[in-house]
Amino acid sequence: MNETTHDEQEQEEAEPVSPSAREPSPGLFERLRGLFGLAPGSVRDDIEDAIDESASAEFTPQERAILKNVLALHDVRVADVMLPRADIVALPLDATLREALDLFRNAGHSRLPVYGETLDDPRGMIHIRDFLVFLASDPRFGLTGAGNGETQAGGASAGLDTPLSETQILRPVLYAPPSMPALDLLLRMQMSRTHMALVIDEYGGTDGLVSIEDVVESIVGDIEDEHDQTETPIHAEGEGVFIVEARASLDEVSEALGFDFASLADADGVDTIGGLVTASAGRVPSRGEILRGPGEFEYEILDGDPRRIKRLKISRLAGRAPRPSPKASVEPPASRDIE
Repeated sequence: MNETTHDEQEQEEAEPVSPSAREPSPGLFERLRGLFGLAPGSVRDDIEDAIDESASAEFTPQERAILKNVLALHDVRVADVMLPRADIVALPLDATLREALDLFRNAGHSRLPVYGETLDDPRGMIHIRDFLVFLASDPRFGLTGAGNGETQAGGASAGLDTPLSETQILRPVLYAPPSMPALDLLLRMQMSRTHMALVIDEYGGTDGLVSIEDVVESIVGDIEDEHDQTETPIHAEGEGVFIVEARASLDEVSEALGFDFASLADADGVDTIGGLVTASAGRVPSRGEILRGPGEFEYEILDGDPRRIKRLKISRLAGRAPRPSPKASVEPPASRDIE
C-alpha cells in the first residue's frame, strides 16, 4: 500500500499545473487596471485619474462625464435621486376614472401612485397603458364597436364616474429606504420589471418617489421627452432683481446672482434657495412676506403654501455690489441635479 501511495504521489508531482489552476482569473477591475496600465491601489480612483489625464482625442467630454458618473454611482443613494414627497403627483383610491384621466392629461406622467387615506398608505400605481386598455375593453365607453351611439354616450359618461378601486387595474410598486444604493434599486427594477418605487422612511411613511429614469439620469444626465417643458428656474426682472423658483439649487442661484450662497451659515445641509430662506427664518415664510437676509439680499415670497416656498423674488440690497461666486467646472452631460 505504501508503494502504491508513493507512485501516486510521484505521478501527481509529474503532472504540470496550468497557470489558470495556480492563480485565479483576473476580475473586471483587474482587467480594467491592466487596460489603463495602472498600479495596484484603489481601482475607482486610478481609473478616474486615468480618465482625467487621458488625451482629449481618446474620450469626448460626454464620454468622460458618463464614465465618471458610472464610477461615482456606487456612492449615489436613493435619497439623492428621489422626487421629494411634496412634489409627488398621486391619486386617491376613491378617485374616479374621470379624475384619473384629468390628472394624466395635466401631469404628463405615464405612471401615477395610488394611495388610501394619505400618501403614507400606498396601494399601488396606475399605468396609462392599463388605463387605456380598460377604457377600450369596456363597452360602456363605445370603443369596442358594440351598441348604438346614444347608449354609448350615456354609458361613457356614467362609466367615467367609476372609482379606481373597482377597476382592478392597479399594479404593485417597489419600496426602498432612502439609504439604499441607487444601483441596487436599478437592478431590482430591472428584475421585477417595475419602473416606479416609493421611498419609505424609518417610520413607514412615504418620503419620496423614484422612477427608473431618475436613476439612469444620474449616469447620462437629464432625459427629456416630447412632453417635457424646459423651465428656467431663475429669471432676471431688472437690475439686481430676480424671480427664482424655490427648488433652484444654491449653485445655480450663486452663479446667476454673483454671490456664494453656499458660504452662508444657514446653508449647512441645504441644497435649494427655498430651503436656505426657510432655514434662515426658522419657519416657512408666508406668501407676500418680505425678509431681509440671508446674505446681502431681500426676499419676497411670491408663492407658497403652509409646507414650503414655491417661488420668490430676490433683490440685492442697496449699496451692495455683487461678489464673484466660485464656479464649479461641470462637463456635459452633468449628473442629475438634486433638489
